[in-house]
Amino acid sequence: MKDLIRLTDLQASEIYKIFHIADEISAGKYKGFLNGKTVVLFFPASSIRTRVTFEKGVHMLGGQPILFPGDALEKKEDIRDVCGYLDNWADIAVVRYKDIGLIERIAGYLHAPIINAMTDVNHPCEILADLYSLSKLRKDFTRDHYLFCGRAGNIGLAWKEASQVLGFPLSQCCGAGHEMEGVEVYHDINTAVKGKDILCTDSLPAGRSRISGIVR
Repeated sequence: MKDLIRLTDLQASEIYKIFHIADEISAGKYKGFLNGKTVVLFFPASSIRTRVTFEKGVHMLGGQPILFPGDALEKKEDIRDVCGYLDNWADIAVVRYKDIGLIERIAGYLHAPIINAMTDVNHPCEILADLYSLSKLRKDFTRDHYLFCGRAGNIGLAWKEASQVLGFPLSQCCGAGHEMEGVEVYHDINTAVKGKDILCTDSLPAGRSRISGIVR
């Protein structure tokens, strides 16, 4: 198994392989796949949906989930030492933590694969789930034109990662000061939605005036 930290770490073929495995799990395959395996999860207390789905998924595949709060990773011990003893017991690590740099450091020390369950700059598993759903609804979801409405936060940046890997066109509509680099940006929603097939959304910060037209 390999780490899942950024969608750009994957090839398009690997994303389709993940979708194929999801189909097989839905068909009843992979039962007991994690029998005898321990999955260590680090989640903040505020996490509900992401934590529940990971914990339930591990249980349904026969694994043993062990949950820690995310701030357990902030202890004074060197993270290299933490990874050293986790390797004695953990077969997989799932981490939701604001700083992706820490997740990358863990991946560098831990022999077990690590899954990024959300950071301040991306949310790869949520976007994979969205794309998997779209693959069931659209004839070819990679040929659709996507518009992301929201600030340049973890959701928008994860959609940008997905567009880079899968090659679908992505643009953004947001208030001034919230633009992502490297994508076509609109400040007027009426203009932005024209010609788009898929609309992706995230929270919109209040108090920002809109600017008509397109900013490139």
